Amino acid sequence: MDKLNMHTPNGVDRNIELIGKLFPNVLTERLGEDGKPERAIDFDALRQELSKSIVEGPDERYQFTWPDKRKSVLLANSPIAATLRPCREDSVNFDSTENLYIEGDNLDVLKLLQETYLGKIKMIYIDPPYNTGNDFVYEDDFAQSAGEFLERDGQYDAQGNRLVQNTDSNGRFHTDWLNMIYPRLKLAKDLLTDDGVIFISIDDNEIHNLRKCLDELFGYNQFVAQITLLCNPKGRSQDKYVANCHEYILIYSKKALKNGSFSIPKSDDDIKNDYSLIDSNGCCYRELELRNTHRDFGKFNRQNLWYPIYIKPSGEVTLNYQSEYYEVFPIWDDGYEGCWTWGKEKASSDAHLLVGKKVNGKWKIYRKAYAYCDIQAPLKQVKSIWTDKLFFTEKGQIFFSSLFDSKEKIFQAPKSVHMIRQCIQMSQSQDALILDFFSGSGTTAHAVMQQNAEDGGNRKFIMVQLPEACPEDGEAYKAGYKTICEIGKERIRRAGAKIASENATTAAGLDIGFRVLKLDSTNMKDVYYSPAATSQDVLFDRASNIKDGRGPEDLLFQVMLELGVLLSSNITETVIAGKKIFNVADNFLIACFDEEISDDVVTAIAQQKPCYAVLRDSSLKSDSVAANFEQIFATFSPDTVRRIL
Repeated sequence: MDKLNMHTPNGVDRNIELIGKLFPNVLTERLGEDGKPERAIDFDALRQELSKSIVEGPDERYQFTWPDKRKSVLLANSPIAATLRPCREDSVNFDSTENLYIEGDNLDVLKLLQETYLGKIKMIYIDPPYNTGNDFVYEDDFAQSAGEFLERDGQYDAQGNRLVQNTDSNGRFHTDWLNMIYPRLKLAKDLLTDDGVIFISIDDNEIHNLRKCLDELFGYNQFVAQITLLCNPKGRSQDKYVANCHEYILIYSKKALKNGSFSIPKSDDDIKNDYSLIDSNGCCYRELELRNTHRDFGKFNRQNLWYPIYIKPSGEVTLNYQSEYYEVFPIWDDGYEGCWTWGKEKASSDAHLLVGKKVNGKWKIYRKAYAYCDIQAPLKQVKSIWTDKLFFTEKGQIFFSSLFDSKEKIFQAPKSVHMIRQCIQMSQSQDALILDFFSGSGTTAHAVMQQNAEDGGNRKFIMVQLPEACPEDGEAYKAGYKTICEIGKERIRRAGAKIASENATTAAGLDIGFRVLKLDSTNMKDVYYSPAATSQDVLFDRASNIKDGRGPEDLLFQVMLELGVLLSSNITETVIAGKKIFNVADNFLIACFDEEISDDVVTAIAQQKPCYAVLRDSSLKSDSVAANFEQIFATFSPDTVRRIL
């Protein structure tokens, strides 16, 4: 059996692998920090491969940089030995929910999610610190060596924080913010699906730097929109020159998407206003001119869309020539020869949707466009300026306060649920996995549940939040909430209960639960990672390589992270010969971490034919069980991958 690594993947190793696939000849080896050979890139050979376009030395070039940028890239790529520990007492419907709430530094959490959620997140929404001069940014240690990165353990200071205030008098004001946001965005991009999108709220303080970061990480061609959001129509009276009443939402896609990929369903009022005509069956429709209204298209470049249509005096339309019918071509009033929007075949098959009308003495062809096609609501493009009153920060505050039945501001300026719901609709997926790694009060989770209740969707959320301490003189602390995480979890509980009570008909299938996981140091003792560096006398003191106080479920979740098993997967427990057996994701993983494992237990696991089987290194009852282990699996389940802790 092979030993599990039990730490996050090394981003540099992944990049070397990708480069090696493009240029196998640039792969080489060198001695690593531990004196063992490791793969590396021959940069001289790589330069030769890229000699036509490479830029070196003092040559002027367009670039975006700041102090410590290289170190921020290193920070994103370096592995850590940390884990996520389940917390059943804080969860709601732990065993059945597919939603996650993760407490911890989002940089470390994003690293832990790399294997399991790589390419699986459809949408990311974040509301990071705006760097106003009064807020806080994460303080990441750029002085660590590669080996020290591996020892990052997810711990915080005495107040439970890894945040420092970033005042505008700081000489590294923008640098510190960029060093915070860049590695997190770099990791987040890899989690997105090929058609995945990211939405980021920001204001004027860092909008330009954020766009440059996203242009570099996603590619400037993947820029979708910069939405201007009217969030405070009264304006901020404390502003120096102009009372600011807006902020922005930046949208980028991982890859180029087709036109209309961000359109949202029209509202009932939209449909009522836009589709004012009703046919004999009581269906709403509107009439659109069949002639293409863009003069970039015409007979000169769309000859297949240039053909005659014939109109009866009564207005009925046919493509069959009749001498007594009126012949109509897509000609503009000034004589420009345009084209139709439908080809001849479609116009013929859907002629019942066409109608002829005389306008200013000339015949024109119109097509009936119905409000609903296959019971799907029509879509509309969103505008680049959002002014809906429901999107105001004030509305978000009122909604939050009513949920907590409090007149005090337990959480300052939460985002509007309606605004985030519109972002969710723009992602155009009813089964999306949605991530927010600056989750704050949990508005995104609330919006996901509310949107599912409205349209029957099956979206799932992953919320990540540092357990930032609430000020002791603040309203949140007075109300009994010690950290931002406590506020967020309670908000999701209350919102879920409210949504379920208001949507009784759909509540049965609505997932309003969440599985809480907390970032912590690895479950494994140091001897697990560096046995050669551990003295013999210490080994005798460490009969187990598992830290004290870590239970079987703690080990299970670290194994799930290692093997890329979704952290929301169904987990069942059974007992075989007195030993607790975990079955994860319907036989994808079977694990047992008890001691004194007998042949009967090994056989029972093998007979279930899991994809992966994991046991502790010291758990086998005797040498004979260890000797029989491989033979048992070879007999009952030779394809099972066996791993040990």
